[in-house]
Amino acid sequence: MQLYRLNINDPKAFLTSLGVESGGIKIISNKMELFFIYIKELKTPAVNILKQDALSIGAELAVPSGVVTYSKTHYDCLLIGNKKHIEILSHKELAQPFGLKNVAKQLASFLQTKIYPIQIMGIVNANNDSFYSQSRYEAKNAVNAIYNMIDEGADIIDIGAISSKPNSVIVSADIEMQRIKDICDTIKSQKLYEKAIFSIDSYTPSVIEYALQSGFKIINDITGASNDKLIQLALKYNAKLCIMHMQGTPQTMQINPYYDDVIAEVSDFFEERIAKCEALGLSKENIIIDVGIGFGKTLDHNITLIKNMKHFTKFGCQILAGASRKSMIDKIISTPIEERLAGTLAIHLKALENGADIIRCHDVKEHKQAIEVYKAIN
Repeated sequence: MQLYRLNINDPKAFLTSLGVESGGIKIISNKMELFFIYIKELKTPAVNILKQDALSIGAELAVPSGVVTYSKTHYDCLLIGNKKHIEILSHKELAQPFGLKNVAKQLASFLQTKIYPIQIMGIVNANNDSFYSQSRYEAKNAVNAIYNMIDEGADIIDIGAISSKPNSVIVSADIEMQRIKDICDTIKSQKLYEKAIFSIDSYTPSVIEYALQSGFKIINDITGASNDKLIQLALKYNAKLCIMHMQGTPQTMQINPYYDDVIAEVSDFFEERIAKCEALGLSKENIIIDVGIGFGKTLDHNITLIKNMKHFTKFGCQILAGASRKSMIDKIISTPIEERLAGTLAIHLKALENGADIIRCHDVKEHKQAIEVYKAIN
């Protein structure tokens, strides 16, 4: 007889391979996924009620020592339990006072996560200003790059004609259109949209509409759906809208970015923008969210977002992670842009582990290999 301690990333798949009957798979798998839910500023009576309710079902609530004596009016705490525990508490706390009804609703949101396939998004910059020079292409070279990325395994190709790096130069809509028009025309005439999904990296309605008319299926909006016209275009052309979080603008975003709580503030941003999209008719299935690594964030903010990316699965949308060759790598270990592939892969694999579905990158071939190995191991 042998005993093995296992790391099981896909409980349902493992139980199926073990031969567990279908009814048992659902029951048992709910007990195998452990949740760690950090609750901030909960009223002290609510902390004590939640502590007792958690213990009564076999879960746990880690609380500071002063809770029992009511030393403060509010406390932070950590709820620890499996999926079944969270499901029970999401119903049980609905009947409790002191703000626990809101806790119950938020717990329920963590149970509504969806599983999406992993996709690689290759980057094509049709400009001369993007921070990584090897990603810049003129029209003819851009088409060659697109074919190469398709061959290398890109599921999505993201094409933009203006740079969004810190302090980037603002470009007119006419120049943006001039840079991208021939690329769009080639994609349409050669039906390249049948070989890959195309994403337009822009927030200019006229440019976006031209791309959508050329077969593009994703709007990659760094302004985070601030313009209702982009939501309406997504609806009109049955396209997906990627909402990115950015503090400030590309010209101001890295001037002392500050958050009281970066997870909470980015989460609130998505809550508001997703609600706006849904109110206008765009479903969550057609919304992608991007926490905006490097867009108005310090190194600590970026690391916190990557470490806690699973939090954002509660929205039920696809999650995009894009840290390709970004300066956060240089801040961890001094490295020129041209030598940041290894750091990029480390960040992106961790993002996948923590809930990302789409990886936006400059190096498609290397990401394809790394992700296939990652999937095999998991």
